[in-house]
Amino acid sequence: MPSEIALLTNPTSGKGRGAKARAAVRERLASSGATVQDLQGADGDEALELAHRAVADGVEALVVIGGDGMVHLGVNAVAGSETTLGIIPAGTGNDVARYFDLPRDDALAAADRVIAGRTRTSDLARSGTKYFTTVLCAGFDAIVNERANEMTWPKGQMRYNIATLAELRTFKPLQYTLDLDGATRRLEAMMVSVGNGPSFGGGLRITEGASLDDGLLDVVIIKPMSRLELVRTYPKLFKGTHTTHPQYERHRVRQVTVACPGITSYADGERFGPLPLTVECVPGALRVYA
Repeated sequence: MPSEIALLTNPTSGKGRGAKARAAVRERLASSGATVQDLQGADGDEALELAHRAVADGVEALVVIGGDGMVHLGVNAVAGSETTLGIIPAGTGNDVARYFDLPRDDALAAADRVIAGRTRTSDLARSGTKYFTTVLCAGFDAIVNERANEMTWPKGQMRYNIATLAELRTFKPLQYTLDLDGATRRLEAMMVSVGNGPSFGGGLRITEGASLDDGLLDVVIIKPMSRLELVRTYPKLFKGTHTTHPQYERHRVRQVTVACPGITSYADGERFGPLPLTVECVPGALRVYA
């Protein structure tokens, strides 16, 4: 059981679920005998600064309340440190919580996992100084994210559905150059995804089979297909059964460079950076209460 906890909340996660859970989670953690620092940034930059400061001060546990974006922030604060990450899921996707079999609809039950003090070590993916836990999207899915982020209506998943339909009207295969552990590939594809874990976006298992502790990244290539075939294949992502499609290709590597003109990548649901990017696996870089 951690004796000192920095509790960091995203009040807007899950349509306000983060803010609603905050007081109850703080009380539950404090009732275990832990000293709890209650942190809440005005925006993402301030929240990350607060998290970095807590980790630099040697806090035993950084517990984040929010979705995968908040977990992404917490991961980038604790990666490679002695601080353990706790996760109270309060977002819409919560893929990292799925990875570690954490309760996704009971904040107090998730807090009890932190109190229990059992931990699991996980690999992370890193590009430069930035880390991610789930999947780097670098194709059609990233373009949809870009369009959805520019939209103010509607809210939630429907915004992404509309953005997907809008992009499908004009989308054409992209020209990629990949370096897979030193082997260069030039190809056309609908998307390239780099997975530290198996899913993103609330259970889309694009990198099905990816393991959190094998020291490898899973690079999935979806080669050109018609718009209709892409729509037909999309539901299979939720079960991971797209892996039998003839246009699916998978590589397991320690490092990959992805280049494609005009594409901005997303990771853990957050804008990550423009291509080209080199991503490497960092074994055992994260410790999580799980």
